[in-house]
Amino acid sequence: MAGTFEILTAGTDTFQFRLTAADGTVVAVSPRFHSLKAVVAGINAVRENAATGFVVDRRNLGAG
Repeated sequence: MAGTFEILTAGTDTFQFRLTAADGTVVAVSPRFHSLKAVVAGINAVRENAATGFVVDRRNLGAG
Protein backbone atom coordinates (compact mmCIF):
# COMPACT_ATOMS: atom_id res chain seq x y z
CA MET A 1 0.00 0.00 0.00
CA ALA A 2 1.23 3.47 -0.85
CA GLY A 3 1.65 6.37 1.52
CA THR A 4 -1.10 8.90 2.10
CA PHE A 5 -1.16 12.69 1.85
CA GLU A 6 -3.50 14.08 4.50
CA ILE A 7 -4.68 17.69 4.30
CA LEU A 8 -5.14 19.29 7.71
CA THR A 9 -6.33 22.64 8.99
CA ALA A 10 -3.59 24.50 10.81
CA GLY A 11 -5.12 27.40 12.65
CA THR A 12 -8.03 29.42 11.38
CA ASP A 13 -6.84 30.40 7.91
CA THR A 14 -4.09 27.94 7.03
CA PHE A 15 -3.62 24.36 5.89
CA GLN A 16 -0.80 21.83 5.92
CA PHE A 17 -0.32 18.34 4.64
CA ARG A 18 1.16 15.30 6.29
CA LEU A 19 2.64 12.36 4.40
CA THR A 20 2.20 9.05 6.18
CA ALA A 21 3.63 5.64 5.28
CA ALA A 22 1.38 2.61 4.86
CA ASP A 23 2.03 1.62 8.49
CA GLY A 24 0.89 5.05 9.75
CA THR A 25 4.37 6.47 10.38
CA VAL A 26 4.51 10.20 9.70
CA VAL A 27 7.16 10.72 7.01
CA ALA A 28 6.86 14.46 6.42
CA VAL A 29 4.88 17.49 7.56
CA SER A 30 4.59 20.53 5.33
CA PRO A 31 4.84 24.18 6.24
CA ARG A 32 1.58 26.09 6.46
CA PHE A 33 -0.22 27.25 3.33
CA HIS A 34 -2.75 30.07 3.11
CA SER A 35 -5.13 28.37 0.70
CA LEU A 36 -6.35 24.92 -0.23
CA LYS A 37 -5.10 25.51 -3.78
CA ALA A 38 -1.58 26.16 -2.43
CA VAL A 39 -1.54 23.05 -0.23
CA VAL A 40 -2.61 20.90 -3.20
CA ALA A 41 0.18 22.50 -5.28
CA GLY A 42 2.62 21.62 -2.48
CA ILE A 43 1.49 17.99 -2.54
CA ASN A 44 1.88 17.87 -6.31
CA ALA A 45 5.38 19.35 -6.04
CA VAL A 46 6.40 16.62 -3.58
CA ARG A 47 4.92 13.94 -5.83
CA GLU A 48 6.83 15.26 -8.86
CA ASN A 49 10.19 15.81 -7.18
CA ALA A 50 10.58 13.18 -4.45
CA ALA A 51 11.16 10.15 -6.64
CA THR A 52 13.90 11.80 -8.68
CA GLY A 53 15.47 13.97 -5.99
CA PHE A 54 19.12 13.65 -5.07
CA VAL A 55 20.23 12.91 -1.52
CA VAL A 56 22.65 15.62 -0.36
CA ASP A 57 24.51 15.10 2.93
CA ARG A 58 24.99 18.57 4.43
CA ARG A 59 26.54 17.43 7.70
CA ASN A 60 29.95 18.89 8.39
CA LEU A 61 31.71 15.71 9.51
CA GLY A 62 35.17 17.27 9.51
CA ALA A 63 34.41 20.00 12.06
CA GLY A 64 34.87 19.64 15.73
